[in-house]
Amino acid sequence: MAAKPSTKKTPSRPPATRSNKAHTVPRLAESELADALARHPDWARAGDAIQRTFAFKDFLEAMAFVTNAAHAAQAAQHHPDILIRYNKVTMTLSTHDAGGISHKDFDLAAKLDAMRI
Repeated sequence: MAAKPSTKKTPSRPPATRSNKAHTVPRLAESELADALARHPDWARAGDAIQRTFAFKDFLEAMAFVTNAAHAAQAAQHHPDILIRYNKVTMTLSTHDAGGISHKDFDLAAKLDAMRI
């Protein structure tokens, strides 16, 4: 005998939404962006993001950097795109809520730079 389908109604949930109003970070103006890039000469603009490639002695050193970068990114609630190529790690930073580059990108860039020294 086949089981009868349940007639119990499950409560419906409202769709998951995220309020951007409380978390919106302003996008940098072109002049602010130029000033910030001048203060971080190893970083370059890549469209609506900033990017830097870090080079390491070997794969393990690169992976250790990525692990430390992940902890810093999580603490800042700002998550980079990460590309790993053996001993090279490319970090791409953009603030999605701002629709481009914000101070959050340069704050994390400074932390990543300090890890590399």
